[in-house]
Amino acid sequence: MTELTGSASRTASGTEAEELEAHRLEEEQRLAEEHAAKAALPERANWAPLPRRARPKPKAALLTIRAPISVRAKWTLTVASVAAPLAIWWILSATGAVAPTFLPSPPAVLKAGLQMASTGELFGDLWATVQRILFGFGIAVLISVPLGIVMGTFSAGQALLEPLVGFLRYMPASSFIPLLIIWLGIGEESKVAVLVLGTVFFNTLMTADVVRGVPRNLINVSYTLGSTRGEVLRKVIIPHSLPGMLDAIRVNMAAAWNFVVVAELVNATAGLGYRITRAQRFLQTDKIFAVLLLIGLLGLLIDVTLRLVRTKVGRWTA
Repeated sequence: MTELTGSASRTASGTEAEELEAHRLEEEQRLAEEHAAKAALPERANWAPLPRRARPKPKAALLTIRAPISVRAKWTLTVASVAAPLAIWWILSATGAVAPTFLPSPPAVLKAGLQMASTGELFGDLWATVQRILFGFGIAVLISVPLGIVMGTFSAGQALLEPLVGFLRYMPASSFIPLLIIWLGIGEESKVAVLVLGTVFFNTLMTADVVRGVPRNLINVSYTLGSTRGEVLRKVIIPHSLPGMLDAIRVNMAAAWNFVVVAELVNATAGLGYRITRAQRFLQTDKIFAVLLLIGLLGLLIDVTLRLVRTKVGRWTA
């Protein structure tokens, strides 16, 4: 019993010694940290105070990514985008920096346009070109939109059609003109065919991309609510894709104007492309400029019209 009491007393004495040693080490560490802090104080006292900065000003909307701008700024930039090139053109022609044969002045171009309009030849050529675009691009839209819907809706349609369409779209439509003349002759058929070949493949792929962008959850919800495959196609996919389809048509309409002028440069007796070729033979650059400006104005008018239609029919996607 005496031995057990002695062993317990030695164990208690060892624990108190360890606690004292740990307390001593902590005290030494605290003193060392205080000494280091006191040694660093003179250096920190020499540090310069942090600069006072004013609250950052809001950035200008013109340079902010995707920030809306005021109506006044919008109209100012729009007018400047037209006025600046026109001013440069006027200065170059007025100072004689470029000969009038190569760069006629704006008044000379306006005079040439009014002269062609007064004789009626400008309107005749314009109507011939518009007819070709209506037929050619209309056929391209009738072909490309259904194909694009099939490619964008069904994986089988994409696997079947996309390789061929992707291959054909890289072939320049203008390179088919000799073949089209051999196959279809030099009449209207070959010119309309150039328009179709130049726009149908691009419009097909763009339509397919738009249709492919319909949210999968929207389709799944429609099936969950009991819709059939045809109803999902007619009431979900096509309405949701319609604004994007109109955007694709709007973009490819510009390409149609390019191809119709190219088609009319060969064996045409009427049309704006024919008028440009005829004016080039007689070095009438003022008439060429007048026709080009007319094409630009018509293209802008069509673009604005399609934008308005797109906004009206696609209000739910805004």
